[in-house]
Amino acid sequence: MLKSVVLALVTLFLAACHGSSRYTPPLIPASEYERHIVTLSSDEFEGRKPGTAGERKTVDYLVSEFKKLGLTPGNGDSYLQQVPIVEITAGSDTSLFFGGTKLEYGTDMVIWTKRIAPEILITDSPLVFVGHGVVAPEYGWNDYAGVDMRGKTAVILINDPGFVTNDPELFRGRAMTYYGRWTYKLEEAARQGATGAVIIHDTKPAAYGWDTVQNSWMGPQLDTVYADDNPSRVAIEGWITREAGDALLRANGRSYDELIIAASQRGFKPIMLAQKASGNLRNLIRRSRSPNVVAMIKGSKRADEYIVYTAHWDHLGKSLARNRDNIFNGALDNATGTSGMLTLARAFSELKRRPERSIVFLAVTLEESGLLGSAYYVQNPIFPLHKTVAALNMDAITWGGPTRDVSVIGFGASELEPYLERAAAKQDRVLREEPTPENGFFYRSDHFNFAKVGVPALYFKLGIEDREKGAEWAKAQAAEFTALHYHKPSDEFRPGTDLRGGIQDLELLFGVGSMLAGEKHFPNWYATSEFRATRDRSLAAAD
Repeated sequence: MLKSVVLALVTLFLAACHGSSRYTPPLIPASEYERHIVTLSSDEFEGRKPGTAGERKTVDYLVSEFKKLGLTPGNGDSYLQQVPIVEITAGSDTSLFFGGTKLEYGTDMVIWTKRIAPEILITDSPLVFVGHGVVAPEYGWNDYAGVDMRGKTAVILINDPGFVTNDPELFRGRAMTYYGRWTYKLEEAARQGATGAVIIHDTKPAAYGWDTVQNSWMGPQLDTVYADDNPSRVAIEGWITREAGDALLRANGRSYDELIIAASQRGFKPIMLAQKASGNLRNLIRRSRSPNVVAMIKGSKRADEYIVYTAHWDHLGKSLARNRDNIFNGALDNATGTSGMLTLARAFSELKRRPERSIVFLAVTLEESGLLGSAYYVQNPIFPLHKTVAALNMDAITWGGPTRDVSVIGFGASELEPYLERAAAKQDRVLREEPTPENGFFYRSDHFNFAKVGVPALYFKLGIEDREKGAEWAKAQAAEFTALHYHKPSDEFRPGTDLRGGIQDLELLFGVGSMLAGEKHFPNWYATSEFRATRDRSLAAAD
């Protein structure tokens, strides 16, 4: 019965989609989708961490499934694009002092280094509170104005000034920009010449708790390998708790609550603190490689034009805990997206007529380490970026039933949205802005790297207007997952989990890809997007 219902749903919306009437609608079976999720999130796969036995099992599984479907290798005669990586593991004697105050590793702070060196030492580095740590000329904002950061350690707030003030005219109001992301803040501190950089964690503006910091950044840290071994990064970077940050600021006569308001006003100037930072890291270094997995269906007419489906296969692996569940199974994050990719690959492979454009399935590594696998791909593209029509991303496909809406991450950005709108209309759904733009999800998944090089990218999630249980229930479910399961061993698949909403979204992903594959048009970013100029330059250079 379910099989016939799903097929009927796909048939209804695809029949009216521009450019897709030539295709026989495929089946998007829940059983196939569930099978992959159960497998990839099982204890046998050990949390799918790059560089582990779990990686080998995951990659072998993906390649095997692509071969079964008859998909061709995406990288010449190989399904793999190897990404050079380094694993840096800090020793148990990791230390950080602010003046005479020692911060306990894991409890008060979590620090690491991106420099590939056996030992990192900073001594008496002057501490500077730099507010949000943002340099944004287009917003008339410079948190480092008037201070030379060479030899100094930056103390930084998470998120944007607009999040704090809720002023829609300040940056993008509560909607996070890239300037609000922790990755940007650490990169900017390095550009300013800082020796160290620590971000004060706060659950609401960070969008996750301190336990997520512990689970994500304690233990072995992965990075891509650079020829110079990363001397351009700050020597020590990381997080401190809000309590540790408040204690530091109060020792200087100010409080966290006071300074977060002051730092969110125009004209804020950096504040030299009385304390100096000293820290030490002894590192175990291991170099290796971790693959992006790439498969494709070659287009029948315009094979040199590509629609790319992306999903990250990696997760956090295992913790050192021995007396409790220590496997980060990553069922929602991101066995769902990887399983969705395999399910879509079957759907496209079973079409009676091949798509006119090539369909690429790119399962990337190292997303959990900072979107590194997709960053490596766009820096070393297998398929020309100016010939890449779109990137359609799948990351943490939400559990739940059918909804009346679709939450578009970064709503209003590109000409891909009308395609999604047409497909959604056939499901009697409407597009809406994501409910929590302040969480910065647009900058937290692999589509962002494609956007940065100009490729139009689309990332959406199941809406919040649950047809059976309402919006408040759906919001509560999302909040519960973030609080109890995000980046925790409890992110597991449970029998009876409702996959109907996920199937809806996979149907939309198939519909958008089908429309794009059946036409000659190259969608672009809207003129208001920060990525439009990059795309225009890419297309112009190719012409």
